Amino acid sequence: MSSTVTTPRTSSRPGVARAAARKPWRFFDVTVVRVEQLTPSFVRFTFTGPELDRFADPGLDVRIKFVLPAPDGGYAHLVRDPDDWYAAWRAQPEERRNPLRTYTTVAVRPELREVDVDVVLHGDAGPASRWALTAQVGTPLVLLGPDATFDGPVGGLEFRPPARAHALLLAGDETALPAIAAICEDLPADAWGEVHVEVPHADDARELVAPPGVQVTFLARDGMPAGAAGTGQHGDPHEGGHGAAHGTLLVPAVKAAAERILDAGVLGADPPVQCRTAAGLEDVDVDTSILWEVPGLLEEETVLYAWLAGEAGAIKTLRRHLVAELGVDRRAVAFMGYWRVGRAES
Repeated sequence: MSSTVTTPRTSSRPGVARAAARKPWRFFDVTVVRVEQLTPSFVRFTFTGPELDRFADPGLDVRIKFVLPAPDGGYAHLVRDPDDWYAAWRAQPEERRNPLRTYTTVAVRPELREVDVDVVLHGDAGPASRWALTAQVGTPLVLLGPDATFDGPVGGLEFRPPARAHALLLAGDETALPAIAAICEDLPADAWGEVHVEVPHADDARELVAPPGVQVTFLARDGMPAGAAGTGQHGDPHEGGHGAAHGTLLVPAVKAAAERILDAGVLGADPPVQCRTAAGLEDVDVDTSILWEVPGLLEEETVLYAWLAGEAGAIKTLRRHLVAELGVDRRAVAFMGYWRVGRAES
């Protein structure tokens, strides 16, 4: 049975009259008001700020940025002009440049001026994880997020399934879990498909709000031998030398899921044709380039729509399998290399 995705969730907001923003995104000064340890690898931070009543909530997998304190401390050199902040940020010397990291909102409560964000803990290897390990109630931060006063789409959404997709396949590692959880929550009640999430520990598995026809599977790397491979991935620096490498469990699980869905075909009559012949696919060097291929809205009916995000090496392997080997229409697959082993997000 075909499904269409519902309109993303929206939140009521105080009736405050403001001039429309010139740009869809802006900086928000916030402080931590709550810290909740969800699982061994995830912490939920609740932020508040005087202008969070204008923080937009497009729903689904909308991306926001943490603007972290600069190496020399604080935000003294952060240029907040919406027209040229990025150029100014790039021009800053490294010691003055505020690190940027990408996250997905869990909940936005403009009437309370609150935003929830789940953060993955992976030691002190990066600025975001170091911040999360020490942040407590009262700790300041700057968010770069969508402005509700902007008159138009704010962007930042990559989950755009075809108008009619008979099955969904969502997959990623722990860095994609918040986005996957948000997408699942917004799916229509008759959605059908599979979700696969690879996490560091078995205790990181948690119940996701999803339609009954969507099967959710968590894959824990801590149950695998150290250095376990089979996907061509590098060792995982996030795991402190124990457990399997990123993608060791996710890649075979997603390959099998895609083949199951394609072999099952369509639920109902008059099935659409899904190409099952190998297609050419250009190579992407994930060590020097960003793997990020997100199609626009496809009006044609498809058997499968896949949304895949996480470590770029694993996602590249899945991209090659789905498109080049299984012949899935690349217009029906979103591939996002959220991060790469040994490479910081720029």
